Amino acid sequence: MDRDTSEDSMADLSFEAESPVMPPDELLEGLPSFDWLLQGRGRQVFFPPLEALGRSQEPTCWSSVLGHSRVPVVTEEVAREALLSFVNSQCCYSSAAAGDFIIQELRQQTLCRYRLETFSESRVSEWTFQPVTNHSVDGPQRGTSPRLWDMKVQVPPMFQEDTRKFQVPHSSLVKECHKCHGRGRYKCSGCHGAGMVRCSSCSGTKRKARQPRRCHMCSGSGRRRKNSLFEFVSPHHLHCPGELLTKARGENLFKDENAMVYPIVDFPLKDISLASKRGIEEHSAMLSSRARILQQRQTIELIPITEVHYWYQGKTSVYYIYGTDHQVYVADYPERYCCGCTIL
Repeated sequence: MDRDTSEDSMADLSFEAESPVMPPDELLEGLPSFDWLLQGRGRQVFFPPLEALGRSQEPTCWSSVLGHSRVPVVTEEVAREALLSFVNSQCCYSSAAAGDFIIQELRQQTLCRYRLETFSESRVSEWTFQPVTNHSVDGPQRGTSPRLWDMKVQVPPMFQEDTRKFQVPHSSLVKECHKCHGRGRYKCSGCHGAGMVRCSSCSGTKRKARQPRRCHMCSGSGRRRKNSLFEFVSPHHLHCPGELLTKARGENLFKDENAMVYPIVDFPLKDISLASKRGIEEHSAMLSSRARILQQRQTIELIPITEVHYWYQGKTSVYYIYGTDHQVYVADYPERYCCGCTIL
């Protein structure tokens, strides 16, 4: 029987770490372009060209804007209905208290929420690899590769996540495979050529317990925002959690959207003007070295919040109604019980 000599031509990597998907940086070549930064594993981040603002700032008449804004007043009837609706949506809350309590005082306040959204584009050059077949290679012999920011790319809908990949013309190179060193095959470093290895997920037991857990990328929301976002809610002395107010539905007071926006000036509430200036400066400093700003949008919304003081069974308690859709926050509801459900 003839001896199989294919094993002799196989690269023995059994004592090395798993071969990298990308070769070392020193084996990679930089594309001819301007102002780029090598981040490792072949990633080149290209600095965008500087662009000037395309419009002048126009003053806003805030007295006119505020005069046309109307936030509905929360009455006792509305306050009671909002609490009943909230209680009915909770499995461990009794509706008895919500139906019999006595409202003592309504303290209403309107907060301002400022938001700045910046939609930007960054361009990254990465080497990818594929087997060489008989097809022709679009390399430097066909011309000079264009600079990355000179490539024409259709702008996606504003403020919507989008990733697109294109091959840079005339940038392909034929290299010896860095994984098998030109041999065409290599020995698995995990099983040392045996063909099987113990499963690291179940440790060979064939079973694995599944534990539900919240996604750390989207915090369990199912969506991930990558647009740069700056938010600020005007100061208040109420005991309603701030994270609820950032998500509350409000009435739009002001909206400014353009390729670049200017800081808001002379707003009656000075904190909003300062927040606008700070947000624009932060986004500019954060993005100027790695991305090009395509569009910015800043808004001011009015967020109504009502502190309801009520009396029930000899005790005074408080709950809050916030947002134009009358959401409720209550820290200590007087009649709660456990119906066998598990609170996680």
